[in-house]
Parts: sequence; structure tokens; C-alpha cells
Amino acid sequence: MGCAYCFASFAGRQFGRSVKEWGDYLYVKKNAVELARKELAKMPETKRRGTMLLSSVTDPYQGHETKYRLTRGILRELKAVEYPGLVRILTKSPVVTRDIDLLTSLPRAEVGMTVTTTDDKVSRWLEVRAPLASRRLRTLAELNEAGIPTYAFVGPLLPHFATQRELLDDLFGRLVDAGVSEVFMEHINLKRYIRERMDQVLADEPEDVREAYLQARTRSTANSSTRSWRSCWTNTGCGCASRRSSTTTTTTPCGRGSHPRRDRDRDRDRDRVRGRRARCASGGGLRSPATPGVGAVVPAGPAVWRRHSSAVRRA
Repeated sequence: MGCAYCFASFAGRQFGRSVKEWGDYLYVKKNAVELARKELAKMPETKRRGTMLLSSVTDPYQGHETKYRLTRGILRELKAVEYPGLVRILTKSPVVTRDIDLLTSLPRAEVGMTVTTTDDKVSRWLEVRAPLASRRLRTLAELNEAGIPTYAFVGPLLPHFATQRELLDDLFGRLVDAGVSEVFMEHINLKRYIRERMDQVLADEPEDVREAYLQARTRSTANSSTRSWRSCWTNTGCGCASRRSSTTTTTTPCGRGSHPRRDRDRDRDRDRVRGRRARCASGGGLRSPATPGVGAVVPAGPAVWRRHSSAVRRA
């Protein structure tokens, strides 16, 4: 969808695309439904308890889904085998409401919407081709009315919330009103190729907004050596799952204790991990046992939102 902050633009390398072209092309996996059918047919019963996420790098309900109906086809295959594990959707698109009939027929299904702001003007200049933020909030409410559990992904957490705290409180309040049961949060990734893209969209913004992103860029550079990837369970709270690397194995509740420095081996191991509920990126050293930080999974509720909002501001 060409979002300015998106770090997934590296995925185009396998097709010979540069990061600057991100959002200007689309490759359709036309055989996705057929592959899903084959994989489900040979999947052992013991493996069918895992969570299936559609999807993490690209949106499963982009505009062309109305033509190709690949996500709907995959959901139909999951229904055909009565897949007992959790089927989790993550999208920015209201097109997901088209598949309410299939989602409600699955044993376990939930839908998440990425919502980074309540301001449609902000969502338009940061998420150029994505549906407006207000439409996503309405979609969450519609899904809840249909009896489908929902969650929100505030990713990335926009830096200008640090200077305009009322915007963050408003976002949390609107999410609660929409009926979400939990939320994931993620730091903004400001690697060079993303900074170059962000500089273009921030050029005409107020000075305080530009300054907030500049400060976030500085902190991002300072913390780059201590940043770690964590896999967070979402059914009973947030905890880092054990992950093995070439040097160490860590089993530490999310936000407690310290994590080893991320390295290339850790990245490869992360990609090999199976059965994870969700992934969130978080900066090392920003949490304490008593203070949940950005990246934590938080149950919904006005009091919890207020408490978490304050913790985010302190971080």
C-alpha cells in the first residue's frame, strides 16, 4: 500500500525491485489457494493446532483481493478441513468484512486492524493508498458486532505522539470504543532507506512534528545495537518465547530481564521459529518489570489504556 514508514520494502529484492519502488507494483500469488489446499491435506493433525496468520509482510486484503479472491479462497480451504487452530487476520482494509461469513464459520478466528492514528489527514500522508483511519475503526466495530474477536496493531507508534500526548490517548480511547480485546505496539523503524522516504512526506509538516521524528531517528541510532526481536504470546499475556541461537537460549517474560544483542544468527533463528502468535519489535533497555513498554501486549480497558499510555510516554 506504499506506506511511508514501511520497512518491508526490502522484500522486493527477490523480484529485482528497489526499495524506492515499494507500493508501485504488485505480484499476485495466483496459485495460493491451490498451495494452501495441498499443504493442509498433508499437514499432520498435531500441527493443525498452530496459529495461522494472514499476513505479516503484505496486506491480505489489498484492493486486488476483490478480483482474485485469494484470501477468501484460503479461508474456504481452512473451513473445509475444519482447521482447529487460531486463524488470525491482520489488515488495514474494510474488505475483510466481505468474509465475515467464513470467519464466523471457523472454529477460532480473529481479525486485527493496523491503526496508527485517528486523524485521517495523517493517515493519508503516511499511508497513501491505505483506507482512512476512520474507516478502519468502523471496520473493527463492524467485526465486533458480527461476533468476531478483534485486536489492533499500533505499528509503528508515531513519534509525534511524544509531543502531542492527547492524540495517543484519543487513539487508545477510540480503539476501546471499537471493542478491541488487545493491542500490539511497535517502534518505528528508521533505517536509512525509510528515513529518505519519510523526509519527503515530512517536508511540509509543522516544525514540532519534524523535530519529533528527528529525535526518534537519533534514539533509533543510539539503540540500534541493543534492539532485539521478540515473539509475544497473546492468549494469556505477553511473554518472550524461548529462542535458540548459535550462542545462547533465552526464556524471559517480555519486559523483564535483559536480552542478548540481535545479530545475524538471531535474525535467521527468528525466521525459523514456528507456531508464534505474533511478532513485535522493541527497543532494548526501554522496559522495567513495573513499566510495560512499546511492543507489549495489553488487554483492553480504559484504565489499562491510561496506564499504558503513560508508560509509553515515559519510554
